Amino acid sequence: MREDASAADDDAPAVEPASPAPTFLLSRVIITWAELVVVGFVGAALGGAASGPPQLVVYLATVLASVAVVLYNVDRLVAARLAATT
Repeated sequence: MREDASAADDDAPAVEPASPAPTFLLSRVIITWAELVVVGFVGAALGGAASGPPQLVVYLATVLASVAVVLYNVDRLVAARLAATT
């Protein structure tokens, strides 16, 4: 009976789990970090040149740009992951 069970297993096609394509998480993290550093330095330079209410506007624009950078890069990672699974 043991031989019959092993013969049935040999006839079945081997199914390997599908490995998703790499999403390059580390490179996306490094790109995000570099973009945030650039946005921060530009915001600091513009904020240092301004004074009073324009300085607050520059600060708020820098925060908004930082959030946009993070959301854009997260969207790119999610889109790459979804494209890899379909």
